[in-house]
Amino acid sequence: MGDDQNDDLKTRLQAEAAELGLAATGICGPGDVPQVMPRLTEFLQAGHHGQMGWLADRVHWRGDPSALWPEARSVIMLAESYTPDHDPLTVLERTDRAAISVYAQNRDYHDVLKKKLKRLARWLIAEAGGQVKVFVDTAPVPEKALAQAAGLGWQGKHTNLVGRAFGNWVFLGAIFTTLDLARDAPERDHCGSCRACLDICPTDAFPAPYRMDARRCISYLTIEHKGPVDEALRPALGNRIYGCDDCLAACPWNKFAVQAQELRYAAREDLLAPPLETLAQLDDPSFRAMFSGSPIKRIGRDRFVRNVLYAIGNSARPQLRAAAAALTGDPDPAVADAARWAAARLASTA
Repeated sequence: MGDDQNDDLKTRLQAEAAELGLAATGICGPGDVPQVMPRLTEFLQAGHHGQMGWLADRVHWRGDPSALWPEARSVIMLAESYTPDHDPLTVLERTDRAAISVYAQNRDYHDVLKKKLKRLARWLIAEAGGQVKVFVDTAPVPEKALAQAAGLGWQGKHTNLVGRAFGNWVFLGAIFTTLDLARDAPERDHCGSCRACLDICPTDAFPAPYRMDARRCISYLTIEHKGPVDEALRPALGNRIYGCDDCLAACPWNKFAVQAQELRYAAREDLLAPPLETLAQLDDPSFRAMFSGSPIKRIGRDRFVRNVLYAIGNSARPQLRAAAAALTGDPDPAVADAARWAAARLASTA
């Protein structure tokens, strides 16, 4: 394919992606991220991955995308905005209510974004041939590093992708292809001396800029961590029961945030600030019914209610003590432990 044809295909690809509602498109090579392997090795050796053993699995793929599919010549990186239409930090002041991460307040983005990427991939095959593989956070792909190499943005001090044109409220997806497409220039870092994301973190999860210790991250603790959470960290969870948006919300580049076009990411009314007392009463069937099609369903009722009980214990609302006391005999040991902790905390504030 000649340079003119390649450039024309790339322009039409970007237009097609925009038609699908995607905020940004960029192209790099699978071998354009040599920094990933040493950074990943350092992260794992420090134990910062906590219980996420899957990060250490297939490390040769996760650290080198060219090994994931050796036939791939190009990686098309795409970003989709899920910018909230409300301030996600205001709910933190309503201690009898639950704070749920913005990305989980409606449909599971994995399903929504992957369908769009598959449509784009089919278009590409029809236009130019070749083979493709589509990934949306479900394979050992270093999406953020590839997105920086493709010129979409840079990994900020909070380790998430930040774009000058769209802020940091974005989901990322990748299309690997055997086509040799025109590449974009990588984006450089524009964080400067800003520390907003680091300073707002409730648990000091960043031992240094651009480094995260997941074992202290509230998103990790409420989603990935199995069993009881360290008692020393529980008060810092506040009323965050699934994920944490503090570092994302603090980024000043969000003044350029792109409005979310996908209605399936708009917050469900019942998930904006649900009452903790109501959530504590969920059994397994009612939990599954409430979170059908939601990413929250993945963690299961027990871990979810455990988180709710930590929030109840942090609420300083003695009237919620009965909700905690009712679960001290729960069959799940982590739930029962969280219930006893919460009830004791509220008894001391009565």
